[in-house]
Amino acid sequence: MTVKTAISLDQMLFEEAETLAATLKVSRSQLYGLALRDFLRRQSNRAQLAQLNRVYGKELPAVASPSLAEVHRRSHRRLVEGTW
Repeated sequence: MTVKTAISLDQMLFEEAETLAATLKVSRSQLYGLALRDFLRRQSNRAQLAQLNRVYGKELPAVASPSLAEVHRRSHRRLVEGTW
C-alpha cells in the first residue's frame, strides 16, 4: 500500500533530487522512498549502537578484572605450550 504525501523542499535540493532520479532511472517517489528508508535504517543503527555502548561500555568490577586476566594468561600459556 502506498500513501500520497506532499512535502516542501528547498529548490536546490529538489533539483539535485530530480537529477539523481533521472541518473538512477527511478521515479521521484522511488528516490524519496529509498532516501527515507536509508535514513531510518541509519537512525536505527545509531540507536542500537548507543544501546550496545551503554551495555558494554561499562567496566568490569575491579574484583573480576584480575581473575579474568589471569584465566586468559593461563589459557594462552596452555595453548602455546601445547597442553590443552
